[in-house]
Amino acid sequence: MARTVNIKDYHREQRLFLRRMVVASILIGLCAITLWTRLGLLQIARHDYYLELSQGNRARLEPIPANRGLILDRNGKVLAENLAAYQLELVREQVPDLTATLQGLAALQLIPRDEIEDIRRLVRSRRGFEGVPIRLRMSEEEIARFAVHRHQFPGVDIRTRLTRYYPNGALAVHALGYVAAIGEQDLTHIDRSAYAGTTLIGKLGVESAREKELHGTNGFREVLVNAQGRSVQKQGGFAPDLRSRAPKAGSDLILSLDLVAQQAAEEALRGRRGAVVALDPDNGDVLVFVSQPGFDPSLFGRGLTRAEYRNLETDANRPLLNRALRGTYPPGSTVKPVIALAGLKYGAVKPDDHRFCAGVYNLPGSSRLFREGRSGRHGSVDLQDAIAHSCDVYFYALANTLGVDHIAEFLEPFGYGKPTGIDISGEQSGILPSKEWKKHRFKRPADQIWFPGETVNFGVGQGYMTVTPMQQAHMVSVIAARGKSFKPRLVTGLRDPETKQATVIPPQRERDVDHVRPEDWETVFEGMKGTITRGTGRGMGTGASYTIAGKTGTAQVFTVAQNAKYVEKDVSELLRDHSWFVAFAPAEAPRIALAVLVENGGFGAAAAGPIARKVLDAYLLPRNTPEVKP
Repeated sequence: MARTVNIKDYHREQRLFLRRMVVASILIGLCAITLWTRLGLLQIARHDYYLELSQGNRARLEPIPANRGLILDRNGKVLAENLAAYQLELVREQVPDLTATLQGLAALQLIPRDEIEDIRRLVRSRRGFEGVPIRLRMSEEEIARFAVHRHQFPGVDIRTRLTRYYPNGALAVHALGYVAAIGEQDLTHIDRSAYAGTTLIGKLGVESAREKELHGTNGFREVLVNAQGRSVQKQGGFAPDLRSRAPKAGSDLILSLDLVAQQAAEEALRGRRGAVVALDPDNGDVLVFVSQPGFDPSLFGRGLTRAEYRNLETDANRPLLNRALRGTYPPGSTVKPVIALAGLKYGAVKPDDHRFCAGVYNLPGSSRLFREGRSGRHGSVDLQDAIAHSCDVYFYALANTLGVDHIAEFLEPFGYGKPTGIDISGEQSGILPSKEWKKHRFKRPADQIWFPGETVNFGVGQGYMTVTPMQQAHMVSVIAARGKSFKPRLVTGLRDPETKQATVIPPQRERDVDHVRPEDWETVFEGMKGTITRGTGRGMGTGASYTIAGKTGTAQVFTVAQNAKYVEKDVSELLRDHSWFVAFAPAEAPRIALAVLVENGGFGAAAAGPIARKVLDAYLLPRNTPEVKP
């Protein structure tokens, strides 16, 4: 008998289906809740955040570079400003053949032929639709030349921009510095976002030292772009409200330089290698800052070719060298007024003590003879006569009596052997020798011994001692101010470019030379005035309406053998003596103290002295433009 078998259990399947439906409904409900929660979070809770992201996808920030601050002299005359210039730009995607285009521009002498490969790499490193500057500054002749052939260069056009302009050319270039293209080294220490859209940065001088103030704050504007990053007016019918912020121009710098005196110094030194530095003894203001030869700073702003930079770098006259700060030379006889003060301080000499100068000094206990300079023999001289006539024999003996340690100790507060601290970079410290210095300077024990003959040379500014023209100006400024010492400075104030209101930067007082008696200052003053009236600089004050106190100096470039005689005409120019002159005026109430160096110029009074007189006249004599301090 057959049995009945149930193949399907409808009730069981229905219960299973219901359970699955419940689970699925729960899952769907959870997913729906999650979805709605997420939508609420995105569209409501975080609406502002994602709106900003969306804005960033459809709008690009384009920087608006700020105008660089002006640089003015102490009377408000412009030393550096910004002018519109024309630059050549190339858009790669519009250029059919990049290589042929660059070669064609080189054939027209619009770009250097030896820089074609560098320009090609620069263009290919940028997006194809962006304009790339391939020539930063064009002359009117070059603009006209390109305009005639414009149809031959699709994708290349002329654009305008502001560029740095120095209206006086190379004047004061080593004080001002220059601007040039931002390099890899600059990128390591600047905020790149702050320099977006900027191609130039300050190099050297105040352009570099005050880069932060001069640069200003860049602005920006939002530009609507498509998916490829190209600028468009609107997407579809939607024109968004785009943001923008105007740039804030950099602060104007007010320098201590006096343009009239600066021009006089540069003109007087033209054609020679040397430096002129003048300070105001009452506050350390740098009135004149000259290093010759110089160079046109605008060359760096437009971009130097390799050949142009190579010419500057290999020039035998070294125009890139800042001789005022980095040139180091023996001071020669210009150090004698300070040696005289040391002698009075330590009681090694009295003002009215006379010593006989027979033209030669014999170091006690030695057969070595130290000869007088060009003046031969002076007979019986006192301290003031020794300064006025620059008597080497007198100072040989005085230095030997003082000893090297007393000399070094006394000279240090006058700024020798260390940077003066001027507010631009690159200053050399020079050498203030001493027994301790020599022990550290040389490795061999035999070379570490200090010999008496070295002290004798020290007394006339020869031997190991070296100074910069800036140190020399600082030294004579301290003497002029009777011991008051200020840190030299070029920048005296900042001016707001909009309101034209100036903020004064106060001078920085340093440690005074307070261990000199008033009567000793007076003795040295009289000796330095005697230099001009009856000594080695006589005649320099002829016709002057003010009194000059000064000191000539002649620094040897090489050592003359004991039995040999120095004859300038028989010596190569580069081996001739350096010419120094330091001075301050008016002697009764000094307003200016200066140092003049002429490399290989020979006797100090002959080469450096007349330059100093022209600078003093330019600064002290009446002029039409009154001095206006910030």
